[in-house]
Amino acid sequence: CSLSLSLSGGHHHEGLLRRCHQFAAAAAAVAVDDSVGEGERVAEVSGKPTLAALPQRRGKIKFRIHGLDLSDERWVQVSDKIHEAEKVIAPEEPQPVMGECNLVTEEILNLKEDDDPSPLLAKWVDLLRPKKVDWLALLDRVHQGNPAIYFKVAELVLSEESFQTAIGDYSKLIDAYAEANRVDDAERIYQRMTEKGIKADIQILVILLKMYCNTGILDRAKEAFESLRSQGFRPGRKTYMSMIVTYVNAGLPKAAEALVREMEAKDIKPTIQTYMVLLEAFAQRGLVDHAQRMFNNMQFSGFQPDLEACTLLLEAYGHAGDPDQARHSFDFILKAGHKPDDRCVASMIAAYEKKNLLDKALDLLLNMEKDGLKPGIATYTVLVDWLGRLLLVDEVEQLLDNIAELGDAPFHINLSLCDMYARSGINSKAMMFLEKLEGRMELLSTQQFERVIIGLIAGGFTEDANRVHDAMQAHGFSSSESVRIALASDQVTRQRPTASR
Repeated sequence: CSLSLSLSGGHHHEGLLRRCHQFAAAAAAVAVDDSVGEGERVAEVSGKPTLAALPQRRGKIKFRIHGLDLSDERWVQVSDKIHEAEKVIAPEEPQPVMGECNLVTEEILNLKEDDDPSPLLAKWVDLLRPKKVDWLALLDRVHQGNPAIYFKVAELVLSEESFQTAIGDYSKLIDAYAEANRVDDAERIYQRMTEKGIKADIQILVILLKMYCNTGILDRAKEAFESLRSQGFRPGRKTYMSMIVTYVNAGLPKAAEALVREMEAKDIKPTIQTYMVLLEAFAQRGLVDHAQRMFNNMQFSGFQPDLEACTLLLEAYGHAGDPDQARHSFDFILKAGHKPDDRCVASMIAAYEKKNLLDKALDLLLNMEKDGLKPGIATYTVLVDWLGRLLLVDEVEQLLDNIAELGDAPFHINLSLCDMYARSGINSKAMMFLEKLEGRMELLSTQQFERVIIGLIAGGFTEDANRVHDAMQAHGFSSSESVRIALASDQVTRQRPTASR
């Protein structure tokens, strides 16, 4: 720049030039200082004091790149969002664990299930001053190296301020407890979360629903299911299937069928497994109308019934005491090109047994044998039960030989044999098969318990009948009025028969 000077003399001119020269030298020294590096001092120029800093800028700095004013405050928010995104893309690494802190970590990993990890965790915190990423790394090591202590450590970590506990952390622990079927612990963590004012999200409710369905807690499953709906969750096939199976296992197949109709109304096509679960449930209960409807709906949905589905429908009519419709289903199996297996034939024979149609059963077996189909263990077992009720001991024992040639007899054949031998007054064999039953009474149903009791009473085995009745009650079953009357009757023989075979 140019200076307009009014000089009155040579001395004034010389002094001004000297001051300009000093200012230029000082500015050059500052530039050298910046290029040398931080922390170094500028040497004095010509023995005179140097300038320590440039004059401070006044006003706001403007940054423009390709026409964008980057000095605007909104770009600060953009920068923050980019920073957060970088944390997701390139998450923060945990601190290196060394020295004494590493020794404490090893002690945590070597804790026993009954030990209290609190003191070691407190020491670990003092040494490391952890952030959340450090906690997560520790939890991962504990989960892999010492699963027995994982749940204790995880629960304690939830209370740590530096862990910055979020709903996802509760969700992870609840899910871990749910996978282990530890319902009480999962509910306790859920309660702890709600007490902190954190409302369950859809992910947690789905975890709870799955847990309750897997453990068969129907009421809680229904609550979780309705809570999901209230939050706008639209159940899919998998969720519906879980609820359907839970209803079926709770003995409520009709309620499960209502969910199938709801699926169909929402254009959610049930799977073949869904239809089969309900068809089996209705078949076991002899609910032929519902079973037939499931069978028909399966076909309307484009699923061709296989041998198992046809056999289930046959069994439904058999349990309902309708051998004619059962035979109609059996003939349908043949027309559909399926080859009846041992279970299918046994189910048809059992349907005839309901009405004691022995001639038709034998005729069916003869026809099947002509077609090259021989009875299997399941069919022989049904015949043992049927002929045993008729007290045809010799014929039953011949069937037992046939079963022995094919393999092991099912456990429940002991029930038929105990009943037959007791009614026949064959002491030793009745007691032999009763002993086998008493060794696994947890497998017996109410009806099976009562059959054993009635058979023992009929054979005069009063003390044994009372013992089995006590075992029945111990297993949580209540006897029918007919059994109680039979046990209390004065007409029951008080002594065991001594006949032997």
